[in-house]
Amino acid sequence: MKRVFLFLVIAQFVYLLLLKWVNPPITVTQLSNWFQYGLKRDYVDAEDMSRYAKLAVIASEDQLFADHNGFDWKSIEKAMEYNKRKPNRVRGASTISQQTAKNVFLWQGRSWIRKGLEIYFTFMIELLWGKQRILEMYLNVIEMGPGVFGIEAASRHYFNKPARDLTRAEASKIAACLPNPRKFTVKPASRYVNYRSGQIMRQMNNLSDDPDILAIITTK
Repeated sequence: MKRVFLFLVIAQFVYLLLLKWVNPPITVTQLSNWFQYGLKRDYVDAEDMSRYAKLAVIASEDQLFADHNGFDWKSIEKAMEYNKRKPNRVRGASTISQQTAKNVFLWQGRSWIRKGLEIYFTFMIELLWGKQRILEMYLNVIEMGPGVFGIEAASRHYFNKPARDLTRAEASKIAACLPNPRKFTVKPASRYVNYRSGQIMRQMNNLSDDPDILAIITTK
């Protein structure tokens, strides 16, 4: 039993380290969606993603991405307080790093076991991958529509163009659907997506000169 446990520990560490350079063959979320919606997915390197796409998801999902170590503790505290006051309305506070860890290694859900594993994998990818790789992986594996995973597939599905050619407005619309990509439609854009994309573009303008963010979204 100890040998099996040791093997599993070593195997997951090797896999985690390997993903610093290669993309996962498939994730649990992609597999579960495959049977219901099909699977549209096309992994691309960071240099083949529009800078607007990178900036849009940071503006939308995690404006402190460049500054934290994987966890936004203030947002987590606020979410916990909110959830205590309104237990029927659960508010999340996941960073891009946490969402990446969950979508690459784990499954969807709110169990304490999954949350504990999410903390572990978030810590590890922050330690081993770095911010640029985390953002690149996030933009490759996140669900952006029913059965649509990653910015390349989303860009081609919604706008018939590769992800590197996305405009600021197009990238903001894709980012706007992320809270619930099965509910909030990008094309035709739902009322929420139109409203939220305008907010995201304003935040993109505010963040566009931040040197720490520029270091992450700029590829050599």
